[in-house]
Amino acid sequence: MSLSSIVRSSLSFVRVLSSAVLISVVNLSAAHAHEVLPAIADMTQTDDLLRLEIRLNAENFVAGIDQTEVTDTNLAPQASDYDALRALPSNELEAAFVEFWPNMQPQITVLVDGQPALVGFESLKVGALGDVSLPRGSVLTLDVDLPAGAQKVQIGWDRRFGTLILRQMGVPSPYDGYLEAGALTDPISLAGGDQASGLTTLLRYIPIGFDHIIPKGLDHILFVLGLFFLSTKMRPLITQVSLFTLAHTITLALAALGYVTVPASIVEPLIAASIVYVAIENIFTKSLSMWRPVVIFGFGLLHGLGFASVLAEFGLPQGAFVPALIGFNIGVEIGQLAVIAVMFFCVFKAVRVDAGIGNAGQVVALYSILAIGAAALIWLNPEVVQLMIEAPTSLFTAPLLGLFLLCLLSIQNRHQIEAYRRIVATPASVAIAVIGAYWFIERVFL
Repeated sequence: MSLSSIVRSSLSFVRVLSSAVLISVVNLSAAHAHEVLPAIADMTQTDDLLRLEIRLNAENFVAGIDQTEVTDTNLAPQASDYDALRALPSNELEAAFVEFWPNMQPQITVLVDGQPALVGFESLKVGALGDVSLPRGSVLTLDVDLPAGAQKVQIGWDRRFGTLILRQMGVPSPYDGYLEAGALTDPISLAGGDQASGLTTLLRYIPIGFDHIIPKGLDHILFVLGLFFLSTKMRPLITQVSLFTLAHTITLALAALGYVTVPASIVEPLIAASIVYVAIENIFTKSLSMWRPVVIFGFGLLHGLGFASVLAEFGLPQGAFVPALIGFNIGVEIGQLAVIAVMFFCVFKAVRVDAGIGNAGQVVALYSILAIGAAALIWLNPEVVQLMIEAPTSLFTAPLLGLFLLCLLSIQNRHQIEAYRRIVATPASVAIAVIGAYWFIERVFL
């Protein structure tokens, strides 16, 4: 089979694949409505009693969802069980949790001065039944009897229960920790004094910020890609990303400090609209226009509010607010730069061939290998990749496969004017615009 025949077949495959990718991403967009959120535990000592008040989504636990494997309950094998629990009146869900508690109790670890302590169930207060498309918050209260003279405690739970944010209350310099799934705290002094240093807090929040771009920030990823596909020249890209970064840093700080509050029902649709705007402008313009920097700055302000809503889910340590905020923002920036870097390396060779640089035959071989590798990942769907990206493998590998095939097609047509822009950048921008438009409709009307 000739190369031209292969490319023509690849183009047909790209069209089919694009539809499949769009459907999968659109389905995943419901993660905002069924997102798996971290649990937040406030720890308070009163005489010989240690009380844990844990804000959580009780339905996840009762349904048996492994909260380390999915970021959206719709993707869990127990999704139907979760939805049924989500529709229960508060008193019925409380009864279901009481029945589930004997299974959960052994999976919670509390060590008092190094010795295991019994965790007792006190109560579960379930939020009122409202919109079943939104997570319902509950407060689980647990008690631990402390022996006389107890000095230190350690707390953790099974990794299947996901992330635990633990905050010590009512003591000077309190402990405040973000525990990855399955982690156990270091010994915490009941008298206080274990507050992390500013540097430790900053470093701790960098991966949290990164995680909310890759893999959880699909809308922010698409916006950054929209900036990328305007031009392969570094100056326009650096200008756009710098303005975007400055803007969302401003509103992230203001919103986290409580000076700005905008409902998610307004922010989320506008973020989707920003994705549509930059993607459509890519189709009709070839370079950075006079008004685009201003528009991007405005959209950056919106995205900052979106990041702030993420921080609001688990809060920031009161005694180290600024370092935590800076660390989170650094993580966000590293995530955005990682998205740009990956995309740059994906299209770099195709751009060079389009500019008349490099050996086209070698580049065709390279993209063929990359396409085969991406297709193999989709076909095999390895569990290790799913755990790394906390999402179906195809969510990221299928778009990459489509991109590699488009790059192959642009190389085949390298003698045409603006082959890369017409065959790679424009179709990619169209796909981004369509997904953004769907999200806008979903967030406003569905």
